[in-house]
Amino acid sequence: MLKTILSISGKPGLYKLVSRGKNMLIVESLADKKRFPAYGNEKIISLGDIAMYTDAEDVPLNKILEAMKQKENGTAVTLDTKKASSDELYTYLETVLPNYDRDRVHASDIKKLISWYNLLVASEMTDFEGTESVEDTES
Repeated sequence: MLKTILSISGKPGLYKLVSRGKNMLIVESLADKKRFPAYGNEKIISLGDIAMYTDAEDVPLNKILEAMKQKENGTAVTLDTKKASSDELYTYLETVLPNYDRDRVHASDIKKLISWYNLLVASEMTDFEGTESVEDTES
């Protein structure tokens, strides 16, 4: 499921891949369901390709989202990322991913992680398991 959910640099929120056109993707905003083209010159990354730094090996985003889902019982995170201090954000991440790399994971990364999780929960896209084996068919 995460392979078809995209982050587009410079645009807030997350987008669902709807279709592929010549030199562009048709995406739909998870927040307002509006569709528009995303072009190759924009930095577009699939959530299935994102991982977070840890002390050992990088952990895929789907495993972190699943841990958040377990901690929050499938509901949105109640921590207000706009008002939370860096210490509160790091404490929250430590409950979900205890061995995260304290030097390379920043408070802004945690804010983005929480906002993405909340957006996915609001869009009822909470099936995070088993997404790492999905093959990308793009050529």
